[in-house]
Amino acid sequence: MSIRVLIVDDHSVVRQGLRMFLSLDPEIELVGEAANGAQALELARDLHPDVVLMDLLMPVLDGIAATRAMRANCPDTEVIALTSVLEDGKAIEAIRAGAIGYLLKDTEADALCAAIKAAAAGQVQLSPPIAARLLREVSPPERPEALTAREAEVLRLLAQGSSNKEIAAALVITEKTVKAHVSHILSKLGVASRTQAALYARRRGLVSDESLPGAR
Repeated sequence: MSIRVLIVDDHSVVRQGLRMFLSLDPEIELVGEAANGAQALELARDLHPDVVLMDLLMPVLDGIAATRAMRANCPDTEVIALTSVLEDGKAIEAIRAGAIGYLLKDTEADALCAAIKAAAAGQVQLSPPIAARLLREVSPPERPEALTAREAEVLRLLAQGSSNKEIAAALVITEKTVKAHVSHILSKLGVASRTQAALYARRRGLVSDESLPGAR
């Protein structure tokens, strides 16, 4: 089954370039394009993409606000934030809004496709500088609801960068059950994304700095 992707960027030349890159990968299906965050939300509700490539600076509704709304309205869709310049502040805003990852627009095609596949599989991946900065600056939930023992196991594996399939194999459960556990974890912790949940796991000592993806 192909990974359904929605491209969101206000520059047509950027969308064209992304479309060209993605068309080369048989595992990825481009299902739509949007020029701003408002259009992206409408399309996401209709098209149900697995992954959205979200530009951050756009008219009408910017990428940060659109990501926040998309995670609230389309929880099964993962968002990868895209930007032209690596700016820590924007990266932190994007992750707080619920993005699972953050990439530069000049990322090589192979790396971009790999990031899309990782996001679709539920894997948390961050560049080392962003991971280190997030650990310092993104505050953990103050009074999260207690997790069950199984949810804690799922969170630990998620924070180590395991995909839904890998978590399912490790715990001898189905991928559907893994997704249900992750949904409960996000709800109990009061966070919008797997990335925020992974950061929480690190804060609580469930995983080490070295095991958080990109934190080395």
